Amino acid sequence: MELGIPWVMPFMVTSSALGVAFIILILILAAQRFLLPGIIIIGSFVLFVLWLTGLIETALQLYGSLANVNANCQNYVQHQEFRGNSIDTLAWLTQITICNCWKTAFAFEVVNTVFFLWMMVMSWQVNRDIYD
Repeated sequence: MELGIPWVMPFMVTSSALGVAFIILILILAAQRFLLPGIIIIGSFVLFVLWLTGLIETALQLYGSLANVNANCQNYVQHQEFRGNSIDTLAWLTQITICNCWKTAFAFEVVNTVFFLWMMVMSWQVNRDIYD
């Protein structure tokens, strides 16, 4: 099989790095007492859109009709369990790990998308209360 790396993997690594950099920036600005709600709103919106894009693409790869990684994992990995000391067991362990990584990535993307949406809402409420 000569399949390329799906674009969602490097995209999500980049989005994760931007998310970590944004959280570090928030901590630095909070330590200097220069944290403004507008900075949080803009940064959270950008990261929300990036994570939502990754979430949609991962959902299409995992549950979509074209790739359907989840169904392939159900049919060819989880229902074909191997035991004992053999190369088949090693191959099965590798395949089940890949399947679990897809599901874990999807769960992390859901959590981070909701987290950045929550950050936007909370900072918008802070901004609204200050300027009322």
